[in-house]
Amino acid sequence: MSTQDPAAAISILHEHASWLVVAKPAGMHTIAQQGSDGPSVEAWLAAARPELAELDECGLVHRLDFDTSGCLIVAKDADSRERLRDAFSGRGGDVRKVYLARVEGLYDNRVMAGAFTLSFTSRHKGSAKVSVHTRGEAETIGRCRWRVRSVRERTTLLEVELLGPGRRHQIRAGFAYEGHALVGDTLYGAAESPETGICLHAWRVEVDGTPVECPPPAWA
Repeated sequence: MSTQDPAAAISILHEHASWLVVAKPAGMHTIAQQGSDGPSVEAWLAAARPELAELDECGLVHRLDFDTSGCLIVAKDADSRERLRDAFSGRGGDVRKVYLARVEGLYDNRVMAGAFTLSFTSRHKGSAKVSVHTRGEAETIGRCRWRVRSVRERTTLLEVELLGPGRRHQIRAGFAYEGHALVGDTLYGAAESPETGICLHAWRVEVDGTPVECPPPAWA
């Protein structure tokens, strides 16, 4: 196992006048964890871009799970952060979010694309898992559309676009509910995959009409 500092893998993918996009490696928290001095994107930003340190969470607009890699949007000022957070939450503006996910199992060879609209709710306090239902309150609804990119060794690589505001574990819990847990996602019933971890990558974002991509990991 590599002993390299995960923070060394962070890089700036694109910089705009009011925001930038950084590449988050898997195995790192987005936000610094209370009581821990472990690596996080927030801590990296505070050191690498000290002008952002006065902003809430160093300007980070959204979060990615510990095991998820890929594009993270960072605002350079408070007004831009508020605007972009509103866009992410569906309150105005538009931010496109496209992920790559490798899931267990194969789809029928006639099914090359699809979509789901599901309700995602947190379980009892202390549980990391999200419950999925076919119906729910408006604020719990998550939507996505997907297409098959390739198949390999009884797994399928999907391109997944989140539509509207994302919900916690939407891709992970949603595909598990559909019978195709993400490779390595033991929380949602997949077999452990020490070589890859959870196969989820925030591949592409489009902000203010500008597309930014983060190079895919080896498992893709």
